[in-house]
Amino acid sequence: MNITFDELRKIKHALPTGSVKKIAEELQIEEQTVRNYFGAHKYENGQIVSQHIQPGPDGGIVTLDDDTILKVAKRIIKESIHDMSPQN
Repeated sequence: MNITFDELRKIKHALPTGSVKKIAEELQIEEQTVRNYFGAHKYENGQIVSQHIQPGPDGGIVTLDDDTILKVAKRIIKESIHDMSPQN
């Protein structure tokens, strides 16, 4: 999957507080691995994420070999928006 680096960061910043931990627990991975997926580069406490960045506009194009973390993040954002909408 291809996504711009800026879009990947926007998704990370849209996550509610505690989401990195929630994603890590759900996928049984280190929290730092989730952070690395969204652009951090601290590999000593997390795994290297399979992604490749090509220079370009909007921070470049990121090719994700596995979009599982991204799918969980988007689901959490969608759920948080739904939880905040007024009930009629």
